[in-house]
Amino acid sequence: MVYERVSSARKKTVGTKQTLKAIERGQAKAVFVAQNADRHVVDPILQLCASKGIQVIHVDSMQALGKACGIEVGCATAAIIEE
Repeated sequence: MVYERVSSARKKTVGTKQTLKAIERGQAKAVFVAQNADRHVVDPILQLCASKGIQVIHVDSMQALGKACGIEVGCATAAIIEE
């Protein structure tokens, strides 16, 4: 399951701001994007991933992604820094 990959990662970012920073620094190995997140929030991340060749994994919901990241609230994006 895709959520197991993010939950078992040794280092990850949670949230759009932190994920964006990790992509810009070249640290992100894979980026997770929730399907039900607002487009204006995730579009810049999707564009940056496309330009840098970073794998984007689409997941069902913000709530499930947040839970996989170990937080109580929804999460639009997350990135794996180290698996």
